[in-house]
Amino acid sequence: MLTTQTKLTPLLGKAFPANRIEPEFHDLFARLEQVIETDIAPMAKEVDAAGRYPTKSIAALKTTGVLHQIVPSAFGGVGVPSRVSMEIQLRLAIADSAVAQLYKVHDEIVREIYTYCPEGLKPRLASAILSDDAIIGLAVAESGKTVTDPMKTTALRRPEGGFTIEGVKIYTTAAAEADYIAVWAFNPQAEGVDDNPLNGLQLNLVPPSTPGVTIHRDWDALGQRGTDSGMITFADVKTDPDWMANEPGRVSPVSASLRYQLGFCAIMIGNAIGALREAAAFVPAKSRPWPSAGVDNAADDLLVRRTMGELTAPLVAAYSLMMDGADLLDEFEAGNISRTDLAIPVYAAKIAADKAALAATSDVFALMGTRSVAGKNGFDRYWRNVRTIALHDPVNWKQEEIGRHLLTGWEPEPGLYQ
Repeated sequence: MLTTQTKLTPLLGKAFPANRIEPEFHDLFARLEQVIETDIAPMAKEVDAAGRYPTKSIAALKTTGVLHQIVPSAFGGVGVPSRVSMEIQLRLAIADSAVAQLYKVHDEIVREIYTYCPEGLKPRLASAILSDDAIIGLAVAESGKTVTDPMKTTALRRPEGGFTIEGVKIYTTAAAEADYIAVWAFNPQAEGVDDNPLNGLQLNLVPPSTPGVTIHRDWDALGQRGTDSGMITFADVKTDPDWMANEPGRVSPVSASLRYQLGFCAIMIGNAIGALREAAAFVPAKSRPWPSAGVDNAADDLLVRRTMGELTAPLVAAYSLMMDGADLLDEFEAGNISRTDLAIPVYAAKIAADKAALAATSDVFALMGTRSVAGKNGFDRYWRNVRTIALHDPVNWKQEEIGRHLLTGWEPEPGLYQ
């Protein structure tokens, strides 16, 4: 049973409900919050300015043990509930949402691999994560005309074992300095591929140092700059057969896209909380009250107070929807509810998080005033990060899909973004 209180630091005063994280995870969050405060948050502006992988932040994150938590208990890990993963992502995003997204990818791909990989890989992967603090990055997207175009990156079986990978990937989040890159490719020679193209999809875990892997470090985005999610080229890359990561014909579980969406909710909400925390410190210390308010401190301006409350309340609602969605995700994966019972609430959480976070990270400047826009503050990164993340799974389609369900009874089919 979930508890009603935790020892976690409040997200934003008393505005957010007490978190229902089980006491067994309190020490984990204490370690995480310590590292966030001393190592990750102080480097966030520097990471954003550099626009490259946050090497030092990830090294610090590894010391907390959060990377271990996703490994199933049967293989020495914990197999934490989705609620815990979302809370980790959110608290990281408050400080540095690039670090949060790198953790997000690791969390999601490790969970997935244990649903479809060969049995022999499971203890090997667990050892890499638990003993060596390995972090996994992802290379799946390609620059086709649509996101559903056939995959051009190939993985052809080698007579001596393993595969040879050829191709180009974009949006390779978390891969630039990962210990292993999870590379999805297509094997046109796979058995049964003519009848079922899924039989040709092949996942291999490839160390970035493998000959033929070129990480271009060409990421130049508005936000999420520290994810370093640029292009990677694979030229005659020979894989280790021990690190083949999916059985033929077995691919991502039908809940995968919904877990991705909840993670994006966590990162957007975390950015917005981070922006409002900045405002809570900045307004009483540095903002100048408007003359019409008739007060000496901007924190006493009734309109400033109103704006703060107006920006906070939708975030609280979005957070609650996200955490309920996390619980539903576990219920679905336990076989207790239908996929539609999970999908529609996740869509609602995505819509709420998108709108609340964009509003908060934009209007926070009106709350703090002109002094807040000085470049040295770095407050703009919160909006830039949310604006960039919100382009993934556009919210207009989430709204259409909820409407279609309510008006026609439509049930979302599993897909990349549904």
